[in-house]
Amino acid sequence: MIFTTFCALALTGAAPAKPRRIVSLNTCADQYVLALADPAQIAALSPYGHDPELSAAVGRARAFRTLKRPAEEVLAIRPDLLIGFPSGGSVVGAPPGEWRTLGLASADSYAMILTQIRQVAAAVGHPERGEAMIARMNRDLAAQPPPKRRGVAAYYQRRGYMTGTGTLVDDLMQRVGLINLARRLGKPALSQLSLEEMIAARPDWLIVESGSEKVVDQGTEMLHHPILRAIPRIRVPQAWTVCGGPAYVEAARGIAAQLDGAAHKGTARVNAAPRH
Repeated sequence: MIFTTFCALALTGAAPAKPRRIVSLNTCADQYVLALADPAQIAALSPYGHDPELSAAVGRARAFRTLKRPAEEVLAIRPDLLIGFPSGGSVVGAPPGEWRTLGLASADSYAMILTQIRQVAAAVGHPERGEAMIARMNRDLAAQPPPKRRGVAAYYQRRGYMTGTGTLVDDLMQRVGLINLARRLGKPALSQLSLEEMIAARPDWLIVESGSEKVVDQGTEMLHHPILRAIPRIRVPQAWTVCGGPAYVEAARGIAAQLDGAAHKGTARVNAAPRH
């Protein structure tokens, strides 16, 4: 590897010059960069920037180059700002002090998303855009009325994995008034729950990834077991929950809309395609 990982830079003191060649190193960073930087500032996005299953901003991302061999390409681009990994060592081959880096840990709450928006906005030289985005997200979330139906929900994934406490999904559930089954059972951020245990727990809802309607392998087959059919499902695109960012608002709206739809139709089968 030409470079290993990237160290976070504390952006303090006098504001540096606006970067002219920004490279994003992961899909989560992509979404902040696309929302806050000028198009002319963006030199490259992460390898999965064009993947609609992972990127909630794929519509914008398609206009930009994505990295295929990050180690070699980053050295060739010679960016003046790298945004991506949360911690690490140095960029091998980079002249000392030439490349600024900003690390981003995985956001596990709305509060952390707001912090990261401000960090990225300052790093790309547009702090006012960060504040405008935060104001818009706060306004949109405040305008969302509480769902008419609530209850206990399990975010259930392939092979019986369940998303637990201290995660962005858990934060979203609390926002829309749902009780996370994993929290009730005292489960960690990620755990496995068998079909028998799930039925015994009797959740009111299963939250599953959009696109899980089809069985594509043994991992997804579990979600289609007959004993789960009686539990209504809320479908959310993976791209809305895999990263923090502006898609948080879409995820909250989508879940609330499906809960309200179920109040009228007795089901939560609403198509929730990402908006760009």
